[in-house]
Amino acid sequence: ATLVGNATMRDLLFGLDVQTIGERPYKSVTELEMDEGIRTTTTLNVKASELGLRVFPEASVYGGPLVGCHVGADVAADLLAVGMDAIEETVMLVDVGTNTEVVVGNRHQMMAASCPAGPAFEGGQITYGMPGYDGAVESVVLENGKASVITIGGAEPQGICGSGLVDLLAELRRTGTMSELGVFHEGVDQFYFVPERGMSVSRSDVSALAQAKSANYCGQKIVLRRHGVTPGEIDRLYLAGGFANYVDVRNAASIGFIANVPEDRVVKVGNASLEGATIMLMSGEMRRTAERMVTEIEHVELETTPDFFDIFVDGCHFNPMEQGPET
Repeated sequence: ATLVGNATMRDLLFGLDVQTIGERPYKSVTELEMDEGIRTTTTLNVKASELGLRVFPEASVYGGPLVGCHVGADVAADLLAVGMDAIEETVMLVDVGTNTEVVVGNRHQMMAASCPAGPAFEGGQITYGMPGYDGAVESVVLENGKASVITIGGAEPQGICGSGLVDLLAELRRTGTMSELGVFHEGVDQFYFVPERGMSVSRSDVSALAQAKSANYCGQKIVLRRHGVTPGEIDRLYLAGGFANYVDVRNAASIGFIANVPEDRVVKVGNASLEGATIMLMSGEMRRTAERMVTEIEHVELETTPDFFDIFVDGCHFNPMEQGPET
């Protein structure tokens, strides 16, 4: 069996102490031991019986290598899935979630960061927010000030999920109903997207979404800048994760949720970590490739960036990220 996940999830599953991951420098005990020369890789190998995994008791269970700090083995699996070890062009991988991970580069040089976006786009902290279940509003279009919605499964609206929230914010901006600062016009403090059921997005909801979006914005902006490229110079943007699979790319870029890479260069790769884990499971050579690749990735600490706060404030605005050189 092969198991991947962020550093905390992986280490908890293997019974390791995760306290060090929550304290600077935010490293797994396997990373610290590797730094001290105690081990040569952050991977884990145990027998299934040690984990209580209900497969053949003597089966080997492989925990994938960590990229660094909060960027875990799931991202290493993503990189295998997209073939980052063989890519010559400059590409960007964004794995969207409560913690969004960003990797920029190619086979010669890679930089990575973890963005603590929080659960807002997964339904948390939002009045009518919900996960992507039946009845969740997944698509929104505004016409003449009124919302036309599509729900998952065609069911009666029960709330709104991440892709619906991205659409709603983009449409509010497109129609001028909301300013770039997230303020509704005409003195109102909420917008009803399903008025017949009393469902609305409030000013406080928009504020929570702005901060979650800005975490994603900061991670992408800072890693791009550290690598020395602009969004317009990215040859491909890989969007990974279940949420990213359903998001409208144009709308996401228009509000700064993802970098403003030309739309025809964006590739949705779905659950790439599952594909990468499968590759690791099937090939010892590819496991070694992943183990080597993660040691060559530079981890970028967002919060120590001198102008982090200024970038975060910019990211709270509902505007696209600049494609070209900074002014």
